[in-house]
Amino acid sequence: MSRGTTTLPGDPPGGRRAVAVWSIGVAVYFVAVIFRTSLGVAGLDAADRFHVNASALSTFSILQLLVYAGMQIPVGLLVDRLGTKKVLCLGAVLFTAGQLGFAFSPTYGTALASRALLGCGDALTFISVLRLGTRWFPARRGPFVAQLAGLVGMAGNLVSTLVLARLLHGLGWTPAFAGSAVAGVVVLVLTLLFLRDHPEGFEPEPFPHQGAAYVRRQIAEAWREPGTRLGMWVHFTTQFPAMVFLLLWGLPFLVQAQGLSRATAGELLTLVVLSNMVIGLVYGQVVARHHAARLPLALGTVAATAVMWALTLAWPGAHAPMALLLALCVVLGACGPASMLGFDFARPANPTERQGTASGITNMGGFIASMTTLFAIGVLLDATGDDYSIAFCAVFVLQALGLTQILRLRNRAARRERERLVASRVETVHVPAA
Repeated sequence: MSRGTTTLPGDPPGGRRAVAVWSIGVAVYFVAVIFRTSLGVAGLDAADRFHVNASALSTFSILQLLVYAGMQIPVGLLVDRLGTKKVLCLGAVLFTAGQLGFAFSPTYGTALASRALLGCGDALTFISVLRLGTRWFPARRGPFVAQLAGLVGMAGNLVSTLVLARLLHGLGWTPAFAGSAVAGVVVLVLTLLFLRDHPEGFEPEPFPHQGAAYVRRQIAEAWREPGTRLGMWVHFTTQFPAMVFLLLWGLPFLVQAQGLSRATAGELLTLVVLSNMVIGLVYGQVVARHHAARLPLALGTVAATAVMWALTLAWPGAHAPMALLLALCVVLGACGPASMLGFDFARPANPTERQGTASGITNMGGFIASMTTLFAIGVLLDATGDDYSIAFCAVFVLQALGLTQILRLRNRAARRERERLVASRVETVHVPAA
């Protein structure tokens, strides 16, 4: 199967109205990513402000991601049941409160609580945006719309790297973080006023919700699909190397291990984001036209990432050459777009009423891997006296685990997807004329 352009009965029409509504949802995700990644440019400042070591510093991001990952299945269920608008509004309230709390936190404990609240709000955004895309755009546009959402999220990372970092060092901790929280208020108002869950005439058919039994059934049926599990492991294996680098450990690695200035390190982090945005557009277009390219793109990204990290960490000199660091950052930029491919395995494996739950399971993968790697790097840095060459070897362990699962599930998922495609074509042929 080379093209994923089948038009299904009842497909939303897309168009300008869809773009306008979807853009509001993506704006909420954009702000959530700014807040999520704000610690990535403030890691060294946070260590000084709260007087903590590497392990304690990594706990900020670990707790945030723990909350995020733990919320993914509940968020999927909430989106399936309540719709996108309500969930996005709740998310905007929570992550804005978390960012404000972080700005004014006087102690390490209150700062941790604020990051947990931020992670909770952040967790409500991306699955909602994916669901919004499936409600407003034709199915054939799904891979491109999902990649575009991820691209806009990386633009939020770019704002953290370029704008928030300058505000932090120009204005100070509290004004920078408190000022950025205004963006959360803006997107909350836009969502309340203008966002709609679906186009008129394309309301989803109601289906019964039966409490705990409904929840168990949704999760079990989504998990039973090999495509859902394959999507989760693709997300697990591809996302975390860049996430760990951008969220916390990239700046310390480049400054302390590679001897770069903060300004130069910030430029390299920016390169990761820019690479992500460019590669995201490419991956989205390729998969929209050639559905079978999903797995080769994912596996190729994993291999390239492993090779670049191996070369960087094993470089015989005191510091890796700038050309190698540039290449590493370009390749890390492919990790985000590759992780989005996980949703392209889960989406066709599940019916519309289970999309949120399946996406939540998929989205857990990369954040569990990121959380585990953040913790492992922090512990290894403390245990080895800040030996980054040893600490970053944790990346290879997680990649090996994920790759094993991808190879185990790929054939079953492909077979099941072919069966569902044939069934949908049969149903399309037999749809009675209106």
